[in-house]
Amino acid sequence: MSHDHEKIVKATLKNMPDMDTIFDLADFFKVFSDSTRIRIMCALFEQELSVCCIAESLNMEQSTISHQLRILRRENLVKVRKDGKQSYYSLADDHIKLIFEMGLEHITE
Repeated sequence: MSHDHEKIVKATLKNMPDMDTIFDLADFFKVFSDSTRIRIMCALFEQELSVCCIAESLNMEQSTISHQLRILRRENLVKVRKDGKQSYYSLADDHIKLIFEMGLEHITE
C-alpha cells in the first residue's frame, strides 16, 4: 500500500507548479478579492474608459478609481492608452473577462 501512496504523491507533485509560480498565482487572485477592482473590470468589459467615466459609472471618487487602477496595472490586468492629457483604460487581454466569467459561473451554480 505504501508503494501506491508513493506513486500518488509523485504524480501529484509532478503536476504541481513550482512554488514561485504558486505565489504569483496567489497574488494574482488577491487582485480579484476587492469589489471595487471587480466593478472597474466589469466597466471595462465593453470598451476602454477614462478614469472620469469609470468613476461616474461606479458613483465613486476619481482618486479611489485611480488608486485601484494602479493596482490593476501593476498586476497587468488593465492597460492604459494616453491621448494628450487624457488616459484611457482597457482590459489587458481577453483572459481577464474569461476569469471573471468562470468565477461568476462557479458562484451562481
